[in-house]
Amino acid sequence: MKNRIEIDPKVMAGKPVIKGTRIPVYLILDLLAAGKGTEEILKEYPNLREEDVVAAIEYASGLLKREEILKAEV
Repeated sequence: MKNRIEIDPKVMAGKPVIKGTRIPVYLILDLLAAGKGTEEILKEYPNLREEDVVAAIEYASGLLKREEILKAEV
């Protein structure tokens, strides 16, 4: 699914978007967090496919898996 996400400095200031669109990954995640279902999102954004919504979730999950929390020394 990673091939559904692209990062291009010329598109949306380099934020990750669904390939071939200007729809940022964060928008899809925000809609899901607001309680919208995949079907609702696809109706609002007809150029998206279900695979795009899944790819956005997988992309965010992958970022969080690699995130490191640094504990400050006191």
